[in-house]
Amino acid sequence: MIEGSGRYDFYIGLVLAMSSSLFIGGSFILKKKGLLRLARKGSMRAGQGGHAYLKEWLWWAGLLSMGTGEVANFAAYAFAPATLVTPLGALSVLVSAILSSYFLNEKLNLHGKVGCLLSVLGTTVMVIHAPQEEAVETLNEISHKLGDPGFVVFATFVVIVSLIMIFVVGPRHGQTNILVYITICSVIGALSVSCVKGLGIAIKELFAGKPVLTHPLSWILLLSLIVCVSTQINYLNRALDIFNTSLVTPIYYVFFTTSVLTCSAILFKEWQHMAADDVIGTLSGFLTIIVGIFLLHAFKDVNFTLANLPVSLRKDDRGINGSLPNTYERFNDEESGSRVGDLQSTEGMASRRNGNLGAS
Repeated sequence: MIEGSGRYDFYIGLVLAMSSSLFIGGSFILKKKGLLRLARKGSMRAGQGGHAYLKEWLWWAGLLSMGTGEVANFAAYAFAPATLVTPLGALSVLVSAILSSYFLNEKLNLHGKVGCLLSVLGTTVMVIHAPQEEAVETLNEISHKLGDPGFVVFATFVVIVSLIMIFVVGPRHGQTNILVYITICSVIGALSVSCVKGLGIAIKELFAGKPVLTHPLSWILLLSLIVCVSTQINYLNRALDIFNTSLVTPIYYVFFTTSVLTCSAILFKEWQHMAADDVIGTLSGFLTIIVGIFLLHAFKDVNFTLANLPVSLRKDDRGINGSLPNTYERFNDEESGSRVGDLQSTEGMASRRNGNLGAS
């Protein structure tokens, strides 16, 4: 299916996307550490609109790591379709969840570990069944696609939703609802990926000696990318400052991936020529990732580890063999003993009253 230079580009994009996930996953930890240090110093927090994090070197280290990851991600989009590159972002969820348990003391229970595993498996399935995008080789072609009525409607909808979330919903519910700031980052991220894809094509043309710098679309894409990325960084910082990193990262992944897949399907018509098994495989992989993310999110406060399971099984086995009663049996025995004790106490009181009456 992928022949010659296409296979070479495929593996380049794959390696770049994987390295991007490693850098981005680590960047969440560095930025969170910086924000926590500022909170201990009593500085105005990013979640409250403060920008003291600009003076914290750990935050800048995290930004540099994220920037490196985004550059690798940028290059990956130039070599491979968005539906291959974007799902690999699940690796950043895994990296962030593991590192946060070591460096931020954010506990990752058994459900979270299973969720990380499911995210990786779902990503693998999506990569195997990734649809092929329509070939877009020049800025004129991308310009034609950006002017397609379907994409114009989608982009307009994204801008309207973003403005409503920023100016109406955010000030009211941003401090208490984790989905507010993440939704802003995710929907705008769909547009930023489109800009990245267009700029990747522009850079390829630039190296081919074509007059890209005189094309107005190149500068429009660059300006749009700066605005989108700046907005994403701002609201992602707020989400990280207020909520648990092991929650922000996976939820952001699900929302961002959904937005990008929708945008790519509209812009590049990636799903038109897919076989039925590839459609089922892609959707199954994505649903598997969502289940994994749900396990990370829904059971975060449940203190359950792998060590708990065999202990309970051993107790049940002992209860069956008669060597040690299980918890249910001990509860029944204690309850029966309590009832017998109460009955004996009641009978004793009655006998004493009868004895006193007989004596009188």
